[in-house]
Parts: sequence; C-alpha cells; structure tokens
Amino acid sequence: MEAIDDDTELAAVSEVEAGIREFVRNDVAYLRRPAPSTMGPEAPVDPNTDATVNNVNSLIQRVAGTSLGEIENLISELESLRGILHAEGQRVQREISGYAQLSQAAMKSTRMIADNVAQWKRAADDLRNS
Repeated sequence: MEAIDDDTELAAVSEVEAGIREFVRNDVAYLRRPAPSTMGPEAPVDPNTDATVNNVNSLIQRVAGTSLGEIENLISELESLRGILHAEGQRVQREISGYAQLSQAAMKSTRMIADNVAQWKRAADDLRNS
C-alpha cells in the first residue's frame, strides 16, 4: 500500500514539475514578445496562456488537496497516539503506585520481623543467663 502511495506521490510531483515547466516556458515566451504598444492597436491574447494558467492552478489545487488530506490524516493519527500514550502513562503511574505500596508493606513486615527476632534473642539470652 505504501508503494502505491509513493507512486501516486511521484506521479503528482512529476505532474507539478511538468506544469511548472510549461508555465515558465509560456511566461518566458510572453516576456520575449514585443510590448503591446509596439505591436499595433490590439495585441492578440494567446489562448494557451489562459489554459496553462488554469492547468497550473488546477494542478496546484490537486497536489495541495492531497497534501492537506495527508496532513489531516497524520494529525488524527497523532491525536490517537496521544490518547493511547496518555492512557498508558496513567496505567504506568497506577502500577508504580501499587509497587510503592507493596514496597512499604514489605519494609514494615521486615521491620516487624527484625524487631521480633531481636526480642526473641533477648529472651533467649535472658533464659541462658538465669
């Protein structure tokens, strides 16, 4: 599917370049013509110039429309990914909170066991000494 998109994009780019080349050729040809004041009362308007301008405008609109559509798709994908990342961030925070509570409980249990072992050791020492 990506190859088709690449081919479409290459075709669109080639079409734009061809349109621009044609536009420049016509524009340069127009600039090389003598000024209307030196030609006589009425200078004929080349119908190809209008057609070329319309073709270039149409081509630019099609390429821009495709690009805008792709940008809008990208924005929606990024917004979707943002939502997913936000949800995952909240999940990770909950997991970390759970592990912190588990760690606190383990520390309390270890402290209680250590205190009890110390009491048993004192009691055993007291029994030996008596």
